[in-house]
Amino acid sequence: MNTRYLVLFFVLVLAGLLSCKNNDNVFPKVSYTGITVVNASADTLNFYLNGTRQNSASSLFPAGNSGLKIVPSGLQNYQFKKAGRPDVLLSVPLNLTTNTFNSVYVTGETAASIFKTVDTIPPDTVPLITSVRFVHAAPDAGNLDVFVGDTVNFKARAFKSTSVFSFTGSGKKEVRIYLSGSAIPIIDTPIIFQANAAYTLFAKGLLNGKGNSAFNIGILINQLQPN
Repeated sequence: MNTRYLVLFFVLVLAGLLSCKNNDNVFPKVSYTGITVVNASADTLNFYLNGTRQNSASSLFPAGNSGLKIVPSGLQNYQFKKAGRPDVLLSVPLNLTTNTFNSVYVTGETAASIFKTVDTIPPDTVPLITSVRFVHAAPDAGNLDVFVGDTVNFKARAFKSTSVFSFTGSGKKEVRIYLSGSAIPIIDTPIIFQANAAYTLFAKGLLNGKGNSAFNIGILINQLQPN
């Protein structure tokens, strides 16, 4: 069984045990879900759930992500702080469905800059399969056309949109991003895709940004679902 599913399985078992009666006291039943926070902003961030920091090992650098975290499902309050700062930069309520895997993208410094996706990852039913999707997290870029090698393309993707996963081969592929309708790519870079993996490519930054705010492409590797 896939590691992320083992983690979620044991957490759910523990939650079930805690909900049973013990000395005539009933523990409140808590349901859980999975979340990965993706930092598509120019800031280095820490994220908190109801006041408790979740990314304890390291801060989230620009284009970085938290890895899978198991959190209570339902409506919860998430906060984001700049690394080294005590004040809350962003505070947003997120309602996550039980037993799902979700990605949350932070693209700027306002609550409106945050959006989430429910991750429907392809099942691991075909040996050595590779799949890829595209998430548009670049606030001022307008619609984008994205090409992965010669076989996969995502056309006219709007800000905050998420494509489905498309199957592709492994190996080195040229990834090109265009402003929709343009013939000149604003990103043209080779990326090596491993077999038996699911990739999320996400656009981040500002078209005329500098440094950490420059337009760029980020990569998140999603684990495949087990058979």
